[in-house]
Amino acid sequence: MSLLELFLIFVLQLEAGVSGVLPLYKVPGHDVTLPCASASSSDTTCSMVSWLYNRDRSQTFSEVANGNVVKSSARAARLSLDTSCSLVLNNITAEDAGRYTCRQDTDQDVWIHLDVLTISPSPPDADPKRDGEVTLECSLLRYSGSCQQNIIRWVDETGTVLLGEGVGYKFLGQMNCVSVLTVKHQSGHNRRYSCQFVNKENNVEIEADYTPVFTDPTFDQTYIIIGAVVGVVIVLVVIAVVLIKYRKRAKVIEDVQKPTQHPDELESNLTYVTVSHANQQASPKKKVKEEEQVTYSAVK
Repeated sequence: MSLLELFLIFVLQLEAGVSGVLPLYKVPGHDVTLPCASASSSDTTCSMVSWLYNRDRSQTFSEVANGNVVKSSARAARLSLDTSCSLVLNNITAEDAGRYTCRQDTDQDVWIHLDVLTISPSPPDADPKRDGEVTLECSLLRYSGSCQQNIIRWVDETGTVLLGEGVGYKFLGQMNCVSVLTVKHQSGHNRRYSCQFVNKENNVEIEADYTPVFTDPTFDQTYIIIGAVVGVVIVLVVIAVVLIKYRKRAKVIEDVQKPTQHPDELESNLTYVTVSHANQQASPKKKVKEEEQVTYSAVK
């Protein structure tokens, strides 16, 4: 809790029973404690305390009833009460801006105005890497919904107020509670821009910082080319591996289907010839039985 909040809580506690307005300024993501100065110190359970919320004057929502967080509240998961019946709101968002009312029985209400300062690129999907510039919108969301001119201003990292057009920026002006600044890409240097909400005495109540992240387009193109080359090489390697495996598989199939022959074996188609040989000079009177001779020849 800031020193300003502690001081205002102390002042409101001195004026317990008297209606008052406590302004609080926050940026999204922070936690905030909304004090209830009218709460009785004897009511340790906060059973007599209720909290109401108004985004505008048209509708009122119940956040806490008789010391218990209303489950139907859109922010119920982020709400709780401390021992002094103050309303604790965690991780606030732009939608939490508005008026919160602490009410206890017949005592007068205590109003707390929560203003939330946000910075967002416009349009939301603006790509500074692509177009080299981005338009920033600084908005103060509040219950009253109106802001005086020059109450929201832009400064750079040196604290210099940015007006008109300069190196790397162009101030487009303020309309109600929205101030617009266009920042351009500066090669090799990312600047920090801050949006400030100042009071009538020109003191800063709250500020939000924004640092555009720009990259050199040629740097991105180099990575794209390298990625494309690596992709082509990977595809070629995969094709080569598939072809090698296919050829090996085809060769194995061919070897299995080819018949096996042994050169030492003779073919089964053989022709046998019987040759009879007789001695023609022998005397017909001499009966000599000649031995029959048979020659076998294998003809391929």
